[in-house]
Amino acid sequence: MADCSVRRIADIHPGDLIYGTAREGWYRRYVKSRVLAHWSVIKPAYRIALEDGTELIAGPDHRFLTERGWKFVTGTEQGQARRPHLTTGNKMMGVGAFAHAPVKNEDYRLGYLCGVIRGDGHLASHRFRRGNGAIGTLHQFRLALCDVEALLRVQDYLREWRIDTQHFVFQQAAAGRRLLHAIRTQRKPSVDEIHALIAWPMVASREWSAGFLAGIYDAEGSYSEGCLRISNTDHEIIAWIDRCLKSFDFRFVVEHVPRETSKPIDVVRLTGGLREHLRFFHSVDPAIVRKRDIAGQAVKSDARLGVVSIEPLGKAMRLYDITTETEDFIANGVVSHNCYARPSHAYLELSPGLDFETKLFAKTNAAELLRAELSKPGYAPSPIAIGANTDCYQPIERKFRITRQIVEILAECEHPFTLVTKSALVERDLDLLAPMAKKNLVKVFVSIASLDRTLARKLEPRAASPQRRMDVLRNLAQAGVPCGVMVAALIPGLNDKTLEEVLEAAAAAGAAEAAYVVMRLPNELKELFKEWLAAHYPERAGHVISIVRQMRGGRDNDPRFGSRMTGTGAFAELIEKRFDIACRRFGLNGHGAGRKPPSLDCSRFRPPCAAGQMSLF
Repeated sequence: MADCSVRRIADIHPGDLIYGTAREGWYRRYVKSRVLAHWSVIKPAYRIALEDGTELIAGPDHRFLTERGWKFVTGTEQGQARRPHLTTGNKMMGVGAFAHAPVKNEDYRLGYLCGVIRGDGHLASHRFRRGNGAIGTLHQFRLALCDVEALLRVQDYLREWRIDTQHFVFQQAAAGRRLLHAIRTQRKPSVDEIHALIAWPMVASREWSAGFLAGIYDAEGSYSEGCLRISNTDHEIIAWIDRCLKSFDFRFVVEHVPRETSKPIDVVRLTGGLREHLRFFHSVDPAIVRKRDIAGQAVKSDARLGVVSIEPLGKAMRLYDITTETEDFIANGVVSHNCYARPSHAYLELSPGLDFETKLFAKTNAAELLRAELSKPGYAPSPIAIGANTDCYQPIERKFRITRQIVEILAECEHPFTLVTKSALVERDLDLLAPMAKKNLVKVFVSIASLDRTLARKLEPRAASPQRRMDVLRNLAQAGVPCGVMVAALIPGLNDKTLEEVLEAAAAAGAAEAAYVVMRLPNELKELFKEWLAAHYPERAGHVISIVRQMRGGRDNDPRFGSRMTGTGAFAELIEKRFDIACRRFGLNGHGAGRKPPSLDCSRFRPPCAAGQMSLF
């Protein structure tokens, strides 16, 4: 959590603030991240064991950050299941297993009171002369702190011994001074009882030591720039800090700092980096959240996080996951990716790799729903875009014929539409498309990213080849179907150099229009693409991502409407100019001898008949 406490993923809620990571310069750094969504799925479970004894339970499609980038739990080196995956010897990134929280029994509470009150409290009895000359005694306990979390904990603990205190503002905030809250009591029995509660123990239990370290840290500790320190001028307190830290096997140094105008001070500094600092926070649980802030620290550690084994548990389990602002989170001390899928599959809680390619959802009643929608009174026709989210001519279309049924209904009611596909299966429906084209009711765009066969096989391994797609354009044009080429996705630094080549070949094949879409990396796609790029073009990876960010305002993705398809900045303007010049040169988008193609005709639309209903005439 963002306060360095620990909670089960099953108990996380949207809106909670946790730690994720963000890349800044050469390093990933810990940053605070808000939980956006929380869900669970039932999947086959795997146990991943690490060198330091950490055990992780995750599904096969979960990803962890390693020294070689994000990796899935399972995968293969070749074939359809090929993807970056964990192997023994990989090292995960993070701090390693979290320490167990302390048992907050009576010993812990006594240790905490001892630490915080001895560290920053005022506890004394003063003799004074009254106005009538009599001698009186003033008994006083006061604890003033900037952070109320510690004060509230002290109040709660004192109440368990029937000691009530008053809360008040000790110092108002002013220039150079922070607001100070305080608690106090002046009752002699209470002051005497507090004296007894904070006495040094004959033998310090582990729980008392944890409480004492938490209390003295809240009172006199600091945490900044990756350094955890506890300071005090009392040699006895320093000796107890030394003793308690050693009981938890912490490594530390004590620095003696002489001062000219006040007593010399000893500074105890915990060594071992963030891993040991988190172990301190988790083992003793100080109350002040401000002093447990690790934001900005680099994700690096000498923790023994090598993968020892990856074993299937042989059963499906309910597995919990979250979506966060940074798209990752820290679980069991390692950096874990927060998503299961590409944007549309993420909604269905499936994986971004193999699931996206092998687990498809068919809306078999799509044609019925379309007919019902077009039949509604008052329906106003406008061109329907088919294939905008996913290809409408995927291989299973051969079996289900869902796109075919939709086109049949659109042909029946003469409703205009556009198609975008990279599949040759669109040729199957030429018997429907050609007659509609004569009525100016349809346009078909074929998506072609590059004519480079090698790049195409890597980028779209199970799609039709670029040359086959050119044949599709040629066949559409010969059948009289207005067609165009969609140069997508245009990846700067990788396939943008072939932009003109694609446009020239498409125009020669019969395309009349052209468009392009610069690669977008929303949500889960950014990490998928980076993994693909590192695997296939490692020498270009840094350059490509650099240009992408130049075109996206310094980010991996810019979701703003109007610029998300083309990008912004100098490189985006260069592509736009190249595209425009090429279209003029090859006669695309109305730049040829003929006039610009008219818009699709919406005036011919007539509502379809309800299924099974006969018409009178």
